Parts: sequence; C-alpha cells; structure tokens
Amino acid sequence: MMIISVILIPLITGILVPVIPFQKRWQKEVFLETAVVLNSILVWYLLLHHSDSTFLLAHFTGNLNISFRVDGMSMVFAGLVSALWPFATLYAFEYMTKEAHENVFFLFYTLTYGVTLGIALAANLLTMYFFYELLTLVTVPLVMHTLTREAILASRKYLYYSLGGAAFAFLGLIMVIVYGSTTDFILGGVLDPAKTIGKTNILLLIYVMAFMGFGVKAAVCPFNSWLPQAGVAPTPVTALLHAVAVVKSGAFAIIRLTYYSFGTDFLKGTWAQYAVMSVVMFTIVYGCSRAVKETHLKRRLAYSTISNLSYILFGAVIMTPLGLVGALTHLVFHAVMKISSFFCAGAIMHQTDRHYVHELNGLGYKMPRVFGIFTISALALMGVPGLAGFVSKWNLAGAAVESGNPLAWGGIACLLVSALLTAIYMLTIVVRAFFPGKDFDYGTVSDIHDPNWKMLLPLFVFTVFIILFGVYSQPVVDFFMSVATGAV
Repeated sequence: MMIISVILIPLITGILVPVIPFQKRWQKEVFLETAVVLNSILVWYLLLHHSDSTFLLAHFTGNLNISFRVDGMSMVFAGLVSALWPFATLYAFEYMTKEAHENVFFLFYTLTYGVTLGIALAANLLTMYFFYELLTLVTVPLVMHTLTREAILASRKYLYYSLGGAAFAFLGLIMVIVYGSTTDFILGGVLDPAKTIGKTNILLLIYVMAFMGFGVKAAVCPFNSWLPQAGVAPTPVTALLHAVAVVKSGAFAIIRLTYYSFGTDFLKGTWAQYAVMSVVMFTIVYGCSRAVKETHLKRRLAYSTISNLSYILFGAVIMTPLGLVGALTHLVFHAVMKISSFFCAGAIMHQTDRHYVHELNGLGYKMPRVFGIFTISALALMGVPGLAGFVSKWNLAGAAVESGNPLAWGGIACLLVSALLTAIYMLTIVVRAFFPGKDFDYGTVSDIHDPNWKMLLPLFVFTVFIILFGVYSQPVVDFFMSVATGAV
C-alpha cells in the first residue's frame, strides 16, 4: 500500500494548495515543504525495504493492468526524483516571490512530483505509458505559467511534440502486448520467440519508432526544439524539465523499452541499434554546437541538456551491462550537475533580471557564491577529473570500448568533441563573470548581491554531491552494476 501512497501524497498535496485558505505565505511554504520532505522520506523507506511483490491497482483484460513494483531501475529513478524535489521546492519558494499565480504554480509543480514517481515505480509498460502521458498534461500549465505569447507558443509546441511522440511510443506498447509474453518489465525483454518468427524487421522498425517517440521528451534530434523554447517557464520549472522530471522520464522510458521490453538480445547488432545510435551521436554534437552559438543563458543550458541527454541514450543503445551502467551513472550525475547550473542561472535572473550571457560581466564579484557554484557545475559538465561528470563520461567511454562496436567507438569521438565545446560555452560565462576587463564599470553592478538561504542551500547541497560523486563514486557505480546485471 505504501507504494501507491507515495504517488498519491504529492497529488493530494498539490490539489489542496489552492483550496486551503492560507493566512500567511509562510504557512503555505511549511505545508508544501513538509509534505514533500515526508513523501521523499517515505519513498526512500520504500526503496530500502522493498519486496518483490507487485501492487495491482486496476486490471483491465488479459495481462493489461495498472500496477507498481520496486526493482533496480525504479530505485535509481525514484531515488533521484525524491532526493532532488525537496530542494527544488525550497528554491521555488524564493524564486516565485516575483511571479504571479503562485497557487496554480505549486498545484502543478507538486502534481508533477507524484506523476514522475508513477513513471519510476511502474511495474509494466502500460502503467509507465499512462503516467508518461499524464506527465505531459501536468507540465503544460507549468510551461505556459507566465501566460505571455512566448509561453503560450512554447507550451503549444511542447504539447504537440509530446502527444506526437506518445503516439509513436504507443506503437511500441501495442507490439509488446501482441508479441510479448507479458507487459511487465523483465530484464532481458519479454518478446516471445515463437511469435516473432518472420516478424523481426517490422518489430525492429516499431522499436525505432517507439525509441524516437519516447525520445521526444529526451530531446533527440530532430524533435528537440521544444526544449529551448520551454525556457520561458519559471526557472524551478525549467530546472526540473531539463534535469529531472520530463527529460529524464524520456531517457528512463527508453531504457525500459530497450532492456526490459524488447530486450538487448533481440536488438543488439541489428540495423535498429545502428540507427538509434547514429541519432544519439548526432544529437550529442548538435546540442553542444548550438549551445556555443546561443547567447540567452537558459537556452544555452537547454542546448547543453539536449547534448547530455544523448550521453545517457548513447550508453543505453550500446546494449551491454557496462553501457547501462554508463547510462545510469550519467542519468543521476547529470541531474545533479544540471539542476545546479540551472538554479544558478535562475538565481542570477532573480537577482539581476539579466538573461543574456553578454550581460553577466562582473557579476562574479557581486554574487561570488552563485558564480562559484556555477563554476564547479561547469567544470563537472566538462568532465574535469575529481568531479561527477568525469566519472559518468569515463564509464560511457569504457563501455563503448568494451562493446567492440565500431560505431560505438565513433561515439567516443563525439564525447571528446562535446567536452571541448562544453568548455567553450560554459567557461565563457565564468570568464565574463570574474574577468570583465580592465575598463569595466563596477558601478553598473553595485546593487547586486547573492540571494537568500532558500536559494543558496540547495545549491550548496548539489555542489557537495557533485564533488562527492567525483571523488567517491564506486559504491554508486557498483549499485548500478547490480541493476544492470539483474542482481537488484
């Protein structure tokens, strides 16, 4: 029963926000933060004391049902989401002081927590698909929150892309229902060999279509233009869109589809593997190339996300246990690095109302904590040794070498090119902030300072984990190996 409770608590909490007549703003903050923290504690208790049993919520016909279960993959994603959400909520309290429609924002913001946990804890493809669609519906209002023309257009594109992608993903669900022995997630896949005789190529085609469908939320080319446009949403939204909830749900769904539904034994070495690997390799280089060109701070980070999401997918489509380890490592480590950098960008915009890279000159001296943390996250995203990004990129490169796949070896070159371009587009910001030039007029930034503790505390916590994962990641990587080999 606890497994459904951790999904329902955020849903109920979010619905109550506009209903309860809070007399003071701090009462609403205490209510929300308490509910989110308690739910995250319950999630971690559930993950650490789980059984192999499945909770059946609704049965339709045959093997079609809505059910939930904790396995290794759900432990990774649910653990990540529940660890980051309390800090994201705390950050949002301060950020939203300058935004309108606060109750509506926190309604959908908290609903998103519960829906994302539904994706993480789904026991089968049908359940995951249901919550995957629901995630689109609860996040569209967040994208259009400001109700500006740009926000409405961005939310419309996000909705169209997401619904279109879900239609392709639905084809994958139908094929698993027809040609699989079950829709449950089983490591190694569930396709019935007796049913797939003579149907190999059509199944591979449907896999590619479903991959691209789920890949819309993971921002693979050419379906990624919605992500930079979604940057018009408030920063707490874009941080979760780009670091945790939406884009990581897309990557998570692709991993489930590849390893737990179709199965790597069926896919590995086929034209379908080479097709999807080519797409993610192109996306890696495309995303970081566009980031170098982009001058808007949040859109630059959005293109960075596009590139880094395909790091995760690159590990997944290597289709080996080491590839899955690399994918999971970057899924978790990138979430911490990217939410840190996005929250830094949000703090800059909140304190200065400056949105473009060329407007950041000299701010490093007035906001030393924010820009110091941003520098650490930038170095981590580049893959500097001693920080989290190096570990995940090393695991991905090692998996590519071990796979013996010549195309995967080419992927290593994409990772190297991406590292170079990441250094350019991230360090440009750092250099402008700390070294604006001898002719810079510091009087133009005299009234700027770091934000309060509600924004800074999450940033400091994320920085600690960026460093900790960089210098002591082995227990985490060992756990990912247990997940990849089915030991957990």
